[in-house]
Amino acid sequence: MRFGINSFLQVSPFTTASTKLFKTYKKWGFQTVEIPIEDPSHIDPVKVKAAADKAGIAIGSVCACMGPGRDLRGSAADQKTGVTYVKAIIDQAAKMGCPRVIGPVYSVVGKADAVEPKQQKKEFALVVKNLKALAKYAEKRGVEICVEPLNRFETDFLNTCDQGVRLLRAVKAKNVKLHLDTFHMNIEEKNQAAAIKKAGKHLGHFHACGSDRGTPGNDHIDWVPIVKALKSIKYKGDIVIESFTTDVKVIARAAAIWRKMEPTRNEIATKGLAFLKQAFGKNR
Repeated sequence: MRFGINSFLQVSPFTTASTKLFKTYKKWGFQTVEIPIEDPSHIDPVKVKAAADKAGIAIGSVCACMGPGRDLRGSAADQKTGVTYVKAIIDQAAKMGCPRVIGPVYSVVGKADAVEPKQQKKEFALVVKNLKALAKYAEKRGVEICVEPLNRFETDFLNTCDQGVRLLRAVKAKNVKLHLDTFHMNIEEKNQAAAIKKAGKHLGHFHACGSDRGTPGNDHIDWVPIVKALKSIKYKGDIVIESFTTDVKVIARAAAIWRKMEPTRNEIATKGLAFLKQAFGKNR
């Protein structure tokens, strides 16, 4: 396992100039960085990779930002826009030597409403169709797609590990895996450790977040069984801190962060990493 940090903690949007953060992340002790690409035009992947190599940190994942118009279950136009966007960030991930694209790679975030069973079936079929095509595209470039269930307030499509595994089984692609996040699981799962074990070999990416989106370890989540569950399934992927603060206004509004969770955002990263290393028994 490697420990990583999502750059949304410090900046939005991430641009080529944002690579100056890499040295800080490395100094703090992170091994990987997770880059949200809000628009492919924001970065030069060759320059970003060069900066990461120079700093001695790996680009562990590219985070899909499924904003308005990017919807694999939406209108024909929205599906086209969504597929075009995901293909673009898959290309950029490949150029950066990044092994995976992660996040809610199925629908625009914030689309959450009561959907009739007939419509649910139709939308599920659309996502499966689009993910099958994206999986083939990504496979040729050596990239995995890890789909993330979100909480009920952010999507009505995929909320639980069970639903995620069902989607993966329908897509039937070896490079499409599951991405679990302790913040979302804290809301939607009866038992986080049980969900992790159920994901098993399907788990391709993991976010370690505080129950309030603050520092992991400075919250009410019971981390002991979570760590044991990840070890029991022999999870070898990245453990990434994805927290948001009021310092980054755009993300604060999108994630409904209306108050300061911790004294400083840097503490979320440094104290969170120290906690995770202790929890996983990695004291380096």
